[in-house]
Amino acid sequence: MKYLNINKTDDNILIITIDCPDTSVNTFSSELFKEVESVVADLEKDARIKGLVLTSAKKDTFIAGADLEEIKKMTTKEEVTTYVSRANTLLNRIIAWPKPVVCAIHGSCMGGGFELALAADYRIASNSTKTVFALPEVQLGLFPAAGGTLRLPKLIGLPEALPLILAGKQIRVKKAKKLGIVDEIVHPHGMADAAVKIAVRLGEKKLNNKKIKRSIINKALEKYKVGRDFVFKQAQKGVMKQTKGLYPAPLEIIKSIQYGVENSIEAGIKQDIQRFSKLVLSPESDALTNLFFAMNKRKKNPMEGKAVKVKKLGILGAGLMGHGIAGASTDLVDTILLKDMSLENAAKGIKEVTKGLAIRAKSGGITKFEQDTMTNKLIPCKDYTGFAGTDLVIEAVFEDLELKKKILNDVEEACGEKTIFASNTSSLPITQIAKASKRPENVIGMHYFSPVRSMPLLEIITTDKTADWVTATAIDFGIKQGKTCIVVKDGPAFYTTRILVLMLNEAMLLVEEGVDIHTIDDAMTKFGYPVGPITLVDEVGMDVGVHVGEVMEKSIKDRNIKTSSVLAKLFEQGFLGRKNNKGFYKYKGKGGKKDANPDVNKILKTKPVKNIDIEEVQHRVSLAMVNEAVLCLEEGIIATPEDGDVGAILGLGFPPFRGGPFRYVDKTGISFIISKMEELTKKHGPRFTPAKLLLDMAGKKEKFYK
Repeated sequence: MKYLNINKTDDNILIITIDCPDTSVNTFSSELFKEVESVVADLEKDARIKGLVLTSAKKDTFIAGADLEEIKKMTTKEEVTTYVSRANTLLNRIIAWPKPVVCAIHGSCMGGGFELALAADYRIASNSTKTVFALPEVQLGLFPAAGGTLRLPKLIGLPEALPLILAGKQIRVKKAKKLGIVDEIVHPHGMADAAVKIAVRLGEKKLNNKKIKRSIINKALEKYKVGRDFVFKQAQKGVMKQTKGLYPAPLEIIKSIQYGVENSIEAGIKQDIQRFSKLVLSPESDALTNLFFAMNKRKKNPMEGKAVKVKKLGILGAGLMGHGIAGASTDLVDTILLKDMSLENAAKGIKEVTKGLAIRAKSGGITKFEQDTMTNKLIPCKDYTGFAGTDLVIEAVFEDLELKKKILNDVEEACGEKTIFASNTSSLPITQIAKASKRPENVIGMHYFSPVRSMPLLEIITTDKTADWVTATAIDFGIKQGKTCIVVKDGPAFYTTRILVLMLNEAMLLVEEGVDIHTIDDAMTKFGYPVGPITLVDEVGMDVGVHVGEVMEKSIKDRNIKTSSVLAKLFEQGFLGRKNNKGFYKYKGKGGKKDANPDVNKILKTKPVKNIDIEEVQHRVSLAMVNEAVLCLEEGIIATPEDGDVGAILGLGFPPFRGGPFRYVDKTGISFIISKMEELTKKHGPRFTPAKLLLDMAGKKEKFYK
């Protein structure tokens, strides 16, 4: 067999080791199904076999879920239905087999792999930091259709299972044991032997699954229909608040779980197959799956052979960004030098990093030994003593061009000829910074997003002089940090900040016209953005907005784009946004309800307008960003539409279900986009003139994605 290794012990326990060929992870595919079906058929006939152990040959993966490449090729509901029905039939046969089935799980146990584990009689898991469980299908616009929505609530209880399935987040082995997902935690070495012994004891009726004690409240909520209805109503309310109903999968998950709880698992699976088949072919799932593939593709460095290993890392500036970058790098290097103006400031930054390490250790993400080892890598500095031999220096100081130039000179004096200097700037031209360098080929931009630990994008900015090995090393380092990297050419505000500025400028022009800020924010969250543009400005800060506007001022004026003076006026009056509680909104405590700040209107002296066309607001704000993204492709700032989509979604929150600016144009129709922009041009001026690339493509009836 190509996918399965099969061994039988002296106790007549069959060990099936899954090992999908030519890949580092195991996934469920039609070819794997075929081999498993053959083995199950033999098991059903062979009375001598007393039990079954399922495990994996992969280094850090049990099963990563379904083969998405295969599912992506399915174009009809019948194809999808056949595939999912086959998976469920196979799991049902394993469940119906009268002998004990034990899963020995090390590494990622995701999606269909988790559903297979739920079908087993007993689950043991390794005590490795690599072992995690999740049903992440919702993140692809799908839901677990092989019994996951039905068996998990039955195993651990409805109140505990529902948020896990709706969020699709990973849980580590300790929590999985506490919840009752895992029956026993063992050392990775000898897992198969431990599983065999358990299968023997289960067969001899000498071992039972330990029941997890549930809280009285959760038991009551689950036992009575009125309690269950309350749980589902709250879940639906939460989903609608978060997604505005734009993502169908979470709502289908709630329906699936509710139907399964009120009926049988068998009846629920029949419903799930139909639900899943509909979702697979939905535009939302198509967009989210394409994003997954794009992110996955960027886990491999296209310039891998040219990258240099970073062993010693220097970070300049121990503030939010500096210590965030340090925290994302502790796994990767031997030494991290964190420099600030004083040792006290540097030590504060290191304290924040160690807090993060403690949280990771507590959750099971790293071991206590790894926590101590990583902590010992951190060295606070107030000068460049010790920077000799540093492979990479990342500068994360204030957005001041002259300051960055001076720091570059200092680094070159202290470090070697092969030290890479990376500026973590969101807008200042890397070419201008590099003019101060003796070695401009070593200078590059590495634009991280805040908060560094959780934001997935890294925008790498190259100049005409940046050496290939420097670019390759920056990509390699970013990938190892867990980031999705896009490489862009230098230019005013690069890619992500540039398209964001045009979007926010349009939002500010709407404010100048007297459109209510709640109306603007609501319109854009209904379009699919996680937060509205007015809220975003308050979060980022008026000072940052004004600074970036200054960086882009010349290029915007050269294009005859009308610019808003709102941020400059507010900044002059001491408005910084949320950071000093002087923004467009008044904030009543942490996470409180937001009311419009009346002081803003007093300064701007705008007259409120009524009868706002919400769709026009959405088109104005979104197409300002989309058109700028197309211009960036036209000018060569980004290399591909896919880079543009990945950057806009992961860096700026462009609605993922719309696929990014370029997929949005393709799906909406390029002719429709151009007609809308021409309407807006007549009404609001030349800033909405469609990019030449759009017009050329429309004439040739082309799309960004073939």
